[in-house]
Amino acid sequence: MPRLYRTMAAAACAAVASLSNPQAACAGGALAPFTVTGDAIPVPLGGKAGDAARGLAVIRDRRTGNCLICHSMKLEGESFQGEIAPSLDGVGSRLTAGQIRLRIADPTRVNPDSLMPAYYRVDGLVNVAPEYKGIPVLDAQQIEDIVVYLSGLKD
Repeated sequence: MPRLYRTMAAAACAAVASLSNPQAACAGGALAPFTVTGDAIPVPLGGKAGDAARGLAVIRDRRTGNCLICHSMKLEGESFQGEIAPSLDGVGSRLTAGQIRLRIADPTRVNPDSLMPAYYRVDGLVNVAPEYKGIPVLDAQQIEDIVVYLSGLKD
């Protein structure tokens, strides 16, 4: 990946962490334990059922998920979408819900060089502002909402 894209991606990751609402992310308390099987988290985080409409809202929200800073997808009215990460169109045809879940929760478990932030990890992170230490970018419910929405995106 060209140096410029790496720099832009690193800045995007920092922006995600700095813009998130720590009180909302922390509302569910501590991280729900999960088990990684292969390249997936097969069981919903905290046993939560996701809601596709809420998932889309998190994806579109430039202060919460901020997915569109790096990813693109066919969404009417959404300009300035990213080009440095794979398109999310049809992701439900390419990946299982468990694979999507792991890639959102902690993409470094699939690709240690991933530029995507770990949205559901609090340990081993660097340059985290003190007010965000110990708080995931997204809570278990938000992750499950996104998983349900993205799982429904079939080719």
